[in-house]
Amino acid sequence: MKALAANSWLQALPQQVQALRDQHLLRTRRQVAPQTGAHITVNGQPMLQFCSNDYLGLSQHPALVAAARHGAMELGVGAGGSPMVNGHSTANAELEEALAAYLQLPRVLYFYAGFATNVSVIPALVGAGDAIFSDALNHASLIDGCRLSRASIQPYAHADLADLERLLAASTQARKLVVSDAVFSMDGDSADIAGLLALCERYDALLMLDDAHGFGICGPEGRGSLAAAGLTGAHASPRVLYMGTLSKAAGVAGGFVAGSEAVIEWLLQRARSYTFATAAPGLLARALLASVAVMQQGDGLRAQLQARIAQLRAGLASVVSATGWQLLPSETPIQALVVGDNERALELMAALSERGIWVPAIRPPTVPAGTARLRIALSASHTAADIDQLIAALHAIISMRQGRSA
Repeated sequence: MKALAANSWLQALPQQVQALRDQHLLRTRRQVAPQTGAHITVNGQPMLQFCSNDYLGLSQHPALVAAARHGAMELGVGAGGSPMVNGHSTANAELEEALAAYLQLPRVLYFYAGFATNVSVIPALVGAGDAIFSDALNHASLIDGCRLSRASIQPYAHADLADLERLLAASTQARKLVVSDAVFSMDGDSADIAGLLALCERYDALLMLDDAHGFGICGPEGRGSLAAAGLTGAHASPRVLYMGTLSKAAGVAGGFVAGSEAVIEWLLQRARSYTFATAAPGLLARALLASVAVMQQGDGLRAQLQARIAQLRAGLASVVSATGWQLLPSETPIQALVVGDNERALELMAALSERGIWVPAIRPPTVPAGTARLRIALSASHTAADIDQLIAALHAIISMRQGRSA
């Protein structure tokens, strides 16, 4: 093998990785195996997890597992080609119809992954000479989709409708796209969907909502944030494109967009990750059809989840009082405990891990500098005892830290 040239940029990579380590920003992977409920094995160690987006605990649900098994026997384990060639299985077609009926929206297009959905849909809608108005805390997939579109990107202050209106009013572009998470993945707060739509109607813009963390959780029957805002069925607007993932509350994998017949047909023709990537295997669609049925009847699971959210927030009040840390307002499964410093967040994660509890430390660039946090993700799989265990562990860690500093 030839040696690298003395000035090769590749020679700088080890130093750049070390710089990430020095700033406490280096990410590492762990080997994980599921157990039961909210318990997993991480690198061989049994752990109680508060990091999964499996909000309803459906990833191991017997009905989904059985449907996937039967789907594999019926359809095999691979799609064999893109949806435009031979990958659009009968199961995938049934899933699109079932999702549209569940969401009470005209039509759905099913993608193999949520990230691929966003980075492909946005460039199919707008391009050079057009304008995108993007919430400052949008997910990375939305940000990358905006960049790939080559449209003019105008970020607006997080959830600030006045700032968004100012930008829309000043825009001279004919084609305008407003892009926002419906539930923000790191803070857990929700967008004002009715307010966003009102501005889009006033300034002739299309609204794209990413409801990755609201689909299955929010609204009647878990039909998502758009349904919670009363904007589905007879009240659906052709100005709204609704995106969701199938890997979180739905418990499986994939992504989708739902909207008017015309917009979805255009995306089918122009979304590159739909046209040029191999379709999701039909066995996943079979599992997702079972998931939709469970979610639609899942009010008990959602009530259990809401009870755990209320219990956690009540328990964290004393933690916040003792430390000065900030618990961000959220009625969703995403509960962010902001500690500020990167190293402190990692120390907390390590101290919890030593007690058999896995809560991820989230640091820049995923969140703004100075807002490193524990991102506590709750699930209907958690029990009241699980929440008590986490609160007790945090108090024990705080007491030890305060004892050392006394």
